[in-house]
This record gives sequence, C-alpha cells and structure tokens, in this order.
Amino acid sequence: MTDPTPAVRDRILALPSTELPAYVYDLAALRTHATAVRDALPERVELYYAAKANPEPEILAALGPYVDGYEVSSGGELAHVAKAVPGRPLAFGGPGKTPDEVTAALEHGVERFHVESEYELRMLAELARRIAPRRRVAVLPRVNLPVTDGSLAGSALAMGGRPTPFGMDPVRAEAVVHALADGTYPHLELRGIHAHLASGLQAAEQLSVAETVVSWVTALGVPPAEVNVGGGMTVDYTHPERRFDWAAYGNGLARLTEAHPELTLRIEPGRALTAYCGWYATEVLDVKRSHGEEFAVVRGGTHHLRTPATKGHDQPCSVLPVDTWPHPWPRPAAEGERITVAGQLCTPKDVLARQVPAPGLRAGDRVVFSLAGAYAWNISHHAFLMHPEPGFHFLDTASAR
Repeated sequence: MTDPTPAVRDRILALPSTELPAYVYDLAALRTHATAVRDALPERVELYYAAKANPEPEILAALGPYVDGYEVSSGGELAHVAKAVPGRPLAFGGPGKTPDEVTAALEHGVERFHVESEYELRMLAELARRIAPRRRVAVLPRVNLPVTDGSLAGSALAMGGRPTPFGMDPVRAEAVVHALADGTYPHLELRGIHAHLASGLQAAEQLSVAETVVSWVTALGVPPAEVNVGGGMTVDYTHPERRFDWAAYGNGLARLTEAHPELTLRIEPGRALTAYCGWYATEVLDVKRSHGEEFAVVRGGTHHLRTPATKGHDQPCSVLPVDTWPHPWPRPAAEGERITVAGQLCTPKDVLARQVPAPGLRAGDRVVFSLAGAYAWNISHHAFLMHPEPGFHFLDTASAR
C-alpha cells in the first residue's frame, strides 16, 4: 500500500506549508503489524528489534510489548536505546567495537555481545575481567558461513557468504567457540552463535539460511543454547503490497525448533518491522519541463529520505491534491501523465521517484512517500545545503516535535 492511513492523511493535509516536509508515523499501524509478526513466530523464537532501522524513542517504546529485546551496534545506540526503553535486554553487535564502547556496554550490563573477531574476543575478555569480574558475560561469536545453495542470490545486501568485514570464517569461529567452551576465557560464557548473512531475503530464502546455520552449529560438538539467524526480511519498494511471508517463516522456524529442541532461535528484524508505519510528506514547489520530461521539485529531498538514492529505486508515493493556492503568481501544473519527483539539492542524484503517474500535479499539492519508517531520516545526509529539518509526528501518542 502506498496511500497513507486515514489518520496520517488527515495530519498531512492539516499541516501548513511551513511545517513541511514532515515524517508522520502511525503507531497504531506499527502495533498491528508487530502483533501479526509476533503471533506468527513459535514460542522458542526470540524477537529482537534492530534499532539501527529506526531508533526514534516513540518507535522503540511502541515495539516494547512485542519484542524480547533490542539490538544495538554502537555506543551511541546503546546509550540512546537504554534511555528510551530502560531495563530492556540489549544485544551489542557490529564490527569495529572500541574499548570505550565495550566498557560502556559492560558497565550497563548488556545481555549479549556479538563478537566479530578474535581480537574483539580478547578485548572483551580483558575488559570483562576488569569491569565485571563477578559475572560471566554472554558471548555469541559471529560466523560468516559460505552459502552454496543459492539462497543469497536474491539478497539486496550480503554480509556473509563471501569476503566481508562481518564475522569470522568458519574455521576461526569454530576455534573461538571451543576456546569459550573449554574455559580459556573464564569471564566469558558461550551463549550462542550469531550468523546474520544477508538482507532483502524472502521467507523461503531466510529459512534456508537458518537451516544452514543450525546445521553448522549442531556439528560443532559443543552446541550453544542460542542461534541468532539475524534479520534482513525483505521489504519490496517496487511492489509494496508484497510483504514478507511471516506465517510461512514462522512455520519453518517451528519445524526447525522441533527438530532441535536444545536450541532457542533468535531473529533481529529492523526494516521489516517499521518500514510500513512511516510516511515522508512534502509539498510541490515547482513543476517544470526539461528536454521532454516533466519534473516536480519538492521541499526537502534525499537529504531527508536517503533510501531511494542509496538503494537505486523509486520510493512509492501518492499525491494529496490541495485546491488552494495562496500566491498571486500563476500556479504551475503538469501537462502529461507522468512526472519525476526531485528534491531541492544541487545534484542530479536528488531524485525520490521517477515517472510517477500524477496527471495534473500542481505546485502546492502534497506528495507522500510510503515505506519511510526505516533507514530513512536516520541514514540521511542531513547537513547538505543546510535546509531545515523535517517535523516528526507520532500519531496516537502525546509526542510531536
């Protein structure tokens, strides 16, 4: 669905031009989706939210009843999430952890550490000895498994199955597992294995990856209690109505846990949880023709919503016509059936969507981009050209800024 929900539509139309662009989040829609995801998962599958997808405090709090914890990937995310949802379990992942970040995580009492290398393991062991000598810190070594069955072929972003800076080769990861199991690091506890290999996968591909990871884990001889198979559930920006099949995925994970009753599986979706609850709303400033093609120039652009430029797609959008025109000069309007929507930046890459069907689009009309609830504002290059930041509105909460 590209159209905003009725509540979002009403809020966007009620905003004055001076308060655009704006992000508008429907927290009721987020809760409905999170409920469906949670209900599709078997009992022995834990659900952590990858905060990097959208760390807005209102989003984190709305997801609270439906997730078992949150995954953070930096000291900044750790401090932010811990403040936004205090007391909730946290897993600390990501490559290139600094000693200061690991120290902060240990002092905070982070539940699990995803260890990316032998160096990181040794650093964690020494810092745990100094900072948390009375407890054993839970560790999940991250393994970069080769995948030969083609299940990563449809991946939009591969973090494993090939040379990457993420995790360890299987031989190295196995050595780390055995070192943890035999007491080489007395302040660390082997809790599980982490193996997030790719993003943008369908349910069948995700299940194939999970089966590959579990098969490798059970062959170790010292099977841990948990296997984290990561996130990366696909969000289809070309066909937004095609959502990840959570029911099929949940059924497959149920079969996997039944076959391996000694294991608890954990998943860490981000984008697939929050993408559908957010919209980026803006206003058409100008309509113009260039070499036979029509363009609508809107307030803001890809420095607010970087996703289409990063992924090379057209962001799904819809038009909300506005009848009033408050200016004394003529109101430009599209002559053709399709128009390319561009932002205000001084670069030809500032394109949000190409050849959008929008006959009669006029300056002053509103364009609303859907699937903007993840990897949108928080990954954008905000300071370029120093335009004002967008507004943020969280419907059905008391918060708006």
